[in-house]
Amino acid sequence: MTPGIAKFVFVMMAVGWYLIRYRYARRARREKVVRSVRGARENTLLLISLTGLGIVPFIYVATAIPHFASYDFQPAQAWLGVVVAIAALVMFRLTHRALGRNWSLSLDVRENHHLITIGIYRKIRHPMYSAFWLWAVAQALLLPNLVAGFAGLIGFGVLFFGRVAREEQMMLETFGNEYREYMARTGRIMPRLF
Repeated sequence: MTPGIAKFVFVMMAVGWYLIRYRYARRARREKVVRSVRGARENTLLLISLTGLGIVPFIYVATAIPHFASYDFQPAQAWLGVVVAIAALVMFRLTHRALGRNWSLSLDVRENHHLITIGIYRKIRHPMYSAFWLWAVAQALLLPNLVAGFAGLIGFGVLFFGRVAREEQMMLETFGNEYREYMARTGRIMPRLF
């Protein structure tokens, strides 16, 4: 493993993410949105996440900037990053597959929207967030730079903690007791152990 290969893996993780998401985004656009919380707050959270998971690390991959934050490359750390990147893409794919046309970039309820409790959603309420946490960890392991590597954890963390409670409230308002029961038997981003 070399620093160049680690950077390549990071770029391929982004390409994989795009290829998985593109197909489902096209399908989802055909479904009418009946309720949304899109607005300045949501757009700001998405931009912060994009900056941490995309813009900052890609600047580093292309230019090695910021130089001051770089540290010695550790091949074992990068190999672990490869494993976590694969796990992120697998989780991402499973999530999109289960959601189908119910997927949306923002917090939207679509026409004929139903609560997804199959596939990966059987055990985890927010596996998409799990996939992005895995992405952020893979980024930190693959990119030996304290700014670029950890930007994903910070950027996505802001989105996650600024959004997940609102999303669950929206689901409670939409699905009521069905969602309450679902919450009781599933973990938020990891399966419940007990």
